[in-house]
Amino acid sequence: MKFYRRSSPASRVPPMTTDAITRDASIMTSYVHPRAWNEAMRMVSGIKSGRFVVSRRRTGFGDCLWSLAAAWRFAQRTDRTLAIDWRGSCYLDQPFTNAFPVFFEPVHDIAGVPIICDDQINHRSFPGPFFPGWWNKPSIDCVYRPDQQIFRERDELDQLFQNEEDSDANTVVCDACLMWRCDQEAEREIFRNIKPRSEILARIEAIYRKQFEPYSIIGVHVRHGNGEDIMGHAPYWADPERALRQVCRAIERARGLPYAKPARVFLCTDSALVLEKVSALFPDVFTIPKRFQALQAGPLHSAALGAEGGFSALIEMYLLARCDTVIRFPPTSAFTRYARLFVPRVIEFDLNDPGRLILTDETSQELVGL
Repeated sequence: MKFYRRSSPASRVPPMTTDAITRDASIMTSYVHPRAWNEAMRMVSGIKSGRFVVSRRRTGFGDCLWSLAAAWRFAQRTDRTLAIDWRGSCYLDQPFTNAFPVFFEPVHDIAGVPIICDDQINHRSFPGPFFPGWWNKPSIDCVYRPDQQIFRERDELDQLFQNEEDSDANTVVCDACLMWRCDQEAEREIFRNIKPRSEILARIEAIYRKQFEPYSIIGVHVRHGNGEDIMGHAPYWADPERALRQVCRAIERARGLPYAKPARVFLCTDSALVLEKVSALFPDVFTIPKRFQALQAGPLHSAALGAEGGFSALIEMYLLARCDTVIRFPPTSAFTRYARLFVPRVIEFDLNDPGRLILTDETSQELVGL
């Protein structure tokens, strides 16, 4: 079923029009700080203009957030409202539940861009015409969307973003992986403004105080796949034994760097086998307890693990971003993108030569081959 037509059922309570909002808000003008008032008026203007960007993703959080940053940057540049539609999430078994409010606190505005992100997405409709053109087809024709079409839309969106132009469409639908389609400041803006739900943050803080704060932490992320199609990550696992040796060599190099406190190694992985192999060589490695899929049964971002699988993913993602050094294997994984942007020292593997380690040290602005 297509979700972006004006034919969606109306709410039982008639919504207040944007003209009415503007009239009522004008009464309050003298009591509101000018900056807050200007931002509020921009939000009203964005919704009133009837122009939207819809960010639809059902993948892991790294992809979801990175693609959201690209959609947000386009919405900001073209003065549109941004709708976050994460229904059908791989972390949930309820196809019509928007995963965003399940895992993140509500957000109504990001740097002046109005945001729609709640479960009311099921009852909203967005005006045509749509871009990419696929979304202008009758709803019944949009039910099956082959991978080839998704890749085509990714390229169309990429061209639109790179040309720094606008589209005549009232609604731009971003339903493709948009990693690398925005600047790093846009990514940072998303991570600064979007926060996990308070109960998830409480778990993160409790672990940080107990296991992170007394030490300098080397965070290690190993994206294995556990039997799934890992696509662009495949070259790093062409020889699994060699891959594990590379990870262990990176850990040794990281432990040899200077730290202000005693160093500990924190391992995040989607494979129980990787955990077993690394722990055998580094017995002091610690992890956050979580459920793994059976051997070769697929990734951790799976509805089979329930929402708790998503909670565990966010806990690890946000803790990795608070480490002193992070090792990314492979560096093509979006899961460690947050850490890549905020951790001062990052060790990763050269995209053109997976056997070569590279240290990025933001404290000295150096890029060093190890």
